[in-house]
Amino acid sequence: MREELFKMERKGLVTEGQQVKVTERVNGSLYSYLVEPSVAMSGIYRSNQRIKSDTGIIKEIRENDRGFYLLVEFNE
Repeated sequence: MREELFKMERKGLVTEGQQVKVTERVNGSLYSYLVEPSVAMSGIYRSNQRIKSDTGIIKEIRENDRGFYLLVEFNE
């Protein structure tokens, strides 16, 4: 299992345990990911760090002074 963190701007768009679709965005040799439909965005990954799965399960929703974060678990 692989877990990755995604930044979400608004509360209440998804729930813990929900299955989500993830779309890959490519910029040269750098990759980023969107939880669809544009709910949250990942950081930037290099090609050897790419997420291979296109779906994941939201394991946890975190809130801090910088916003909301999704911990998404992938079957990799």
